[in-house]
Amino acid sequence: MEKLLSATLPGGRFRNVSKVRSRAMAAVKGKNNRSTELQFKMALVRAGITGWVTHASLPGKPDFYFPTSRVAVFLDGCFWHGCERCGHIPKTNSLFWKTKISRNQDRDRRNSRLVRKEAIRVIRIWEHTLRDPPKLRRILSQIRAILHQPLERSAVANETRKRKIKRKS
Repeated sequence: MEKLLSATLPGGRFRNVSKVRSRAMAAVKGKNNRSTELQFKMALVRAGITGWVTHASLPGKPDFYFPTSRVAVFLDGCFWHGCERCGHIPKTNSLFWKTKISRNQDRDRRNSRLVRKEAIRVIRIWEHTLRDPPKLRRILSQIRAILHQPLERSAVANETRKRKIKRKS
């Protein structure tokens, strides 16, 4: 655990946590939210939207990236990313969790900014919208429309310049 986060806990450690709970939490691997990603992936497939890759090598590792259209999609979990609608700060160790979620939000903003600097459009989707069929349909329609928009000249020029640089190396 990072120093800043551990500094928010009394004595730098979680207190009053049972061994069973500690083992359960230690077993949780923070390598992505597979159920949310799978749900969105299946929605893309059902909508006939293709051309994406998962976890591209871009800042923040977008959950889905459409390289041809240069569109990055991030799926933000309501708890971990601090959704105002359904996220919450736990009462136990609230300073720790508030700091943790705030840092996640700062990282999200930084990663979105870095991806946009690469002339890539960014779409951020809250987890709860995937459970609302009308909202999900609207999101998929928006994605389809964005994918069919022509790339901006600057993005095409930037990509061409990158290819030329790679060939010279």
